Amino acid sequence: MNRTRKITTLGAVGLLAVTSVAGAALASSHREAPLIAKDPTADITDLYAFVSPDKPDTVTLIANYLPFQEPAGGPNFYPFDETVHYFIRVDNTGDGVEDVEIVFDFETQVANPDSFLFSGYGPIEDRSDPQGAPFAPSNISQTFSVTMNGTELGSGLAVPPPNIGPRTTPAYGTYVADGIHKVGEGMKVFAGQRDDPFFVDLGAIFDLGGLRPFNEAHLIPLPTEGGEDALSSFNVNSIAIQLPITDLTNDGQPVSAPDADNAVIGIYAGAARQSTKVLSETGLHEVSGDYVQVSRLGNPLVNEVIIPLGQKDEWNASDPADDAQFKDRYLNPELAAIINTVYPSLPDARTTDRSDLVLILGQGVPGLNATNSGDTLYDLLRLNMGIPPSKNPSRLGVLDGDLAGFPNGRRTWDDVVDIELRAVADGYGSFLKKGFGLPNLSPNNMVGDGCDANDRAFRDEFPYVAQPWSGYDDGVHHLSPCEPLDETSTSE
Repeated sequence: MNRTRKITTLGAVGLLAVTSVAGAALASSHREAPLIAKDPTADITDLYAFVSPDKPDTVTLIANYLPFQEPAGGPNFYPFDETVHYFIRVDNTGDGVEDVEIVFDFETQVANPDSFLFSGYGPIEDRSDPQGAPFAPSNISQTFSVTMNGTELGSGLAVPPPNIGPRTTPAYGTYVADGIHKVGEGMKVFAGQRDDPFFVDLGAIFDLGGLRPFNEAHLIPLPTEGGEDALSSFNVNSIAIQLPITDLTNDGQPVSAPDADNAVIGIYAGAARQSTKVLSETGLHEVSGDYVQVSRLGNPLVNEVIIPLGQKDEWNASDPADDAQFKDRYLNPELAAIINTVYPSLPDARTTDRSDLVLILGQGVPGLNATNSGDTLYDLLRLNMGIPPSKNPSRLGVLDGDLAGFPNGRRTWDDVVDIELRAVADGYGSFLKKGFGLPNLSPNNMVGDGCDANDRAFRDEFPYVAQPWSGYDDGVHHLSPCEPLDETSTSE
């Protein structure tokens, strides 16, 4: 397609398509569908699954919820929802149906309902008492239970308080250790507020699919700039579990090699609500009925990049085993056409017959983490548990020859935005071109948002996700003084 044709096809409709699809597409699962955008406490933002780098006989699974938490958002801050089932599901037989289900349920306790304060009248002190309530005093607190395949692993487990500030939460790092609970045999669980580990330049992407490092190549050019992490200083609510690999294999045995029959699992996570909600005269909600899935996530960006607006809510409520109904969206990705249009100087990526996307996102890569084939398609985050943690990890994962990274599972530092942009743009890189025969258009193999790392360093041990930002000083949002801006500095 030549430049003149691209300009013609862009038009008003094309501009709207870029804004609504490309912008929303690359926000991972932050407000990705109409209904879940109105239900943030049940909104899963990201899912991670990896062989634990410091304990390679275990796997760590992390699911994050409730996006865009402004750290100073009191007095109620951002509790887990007591009416939501938060779940992580694992398929170890390759049929798209979960064989292991882990469910987190929460309860909220209010010590003094006559006070508006979250913490009460003093600091939330660390008691360092693993046998009792580790955080005190706190006016509002939460505990949780965790079950696996219907068997309770633990209950009454404390959730660390949000990171409010140096007076209320003076030694926040110590709360994390007390929020890690040993349950079952060789298992650890955690639930609490953390820094949002997803990194992406939403400000540019929402602006007609912009990528700052490629600004001059855009159909509407701007000066080239470095990327900016739009999620910097925002928090999320994390649930995490570390468990022995043998608890996830289809035969209960260790994985002997990457090509072993029990090596690969598929994971998805989400949230479910009871089907009936009634608003009482007191203003409280009364819920009843069966639990219905309202959000889910396997591979990052699928609902955003692949699934169109009219099907996003349906996709959130459906199961991976039924994903073949969406296969045409993988084969004919709208995002590829958008990239071709907005960046006319780049070689055109294929917009039809994208069996590579079906394979990578819906079936698994043969010889790496495949779980199914043929006409089947299940959106699962596939992890080969026989591949050990990388000694030299790359943010580009498999694209850069790091087989322990995305799309083989997903680590906290994997740059899934750049990886998936390059995949959709047919810029798979020399490793996948040589080893797997995938296309490697240049410079499509260099596209990215310029945001290559998280705003906070990740932990080296469970739960791995970084400490949440403080409401008193989040490092970004509160740098401006509380005074009017000089009128000459505004754009109006």
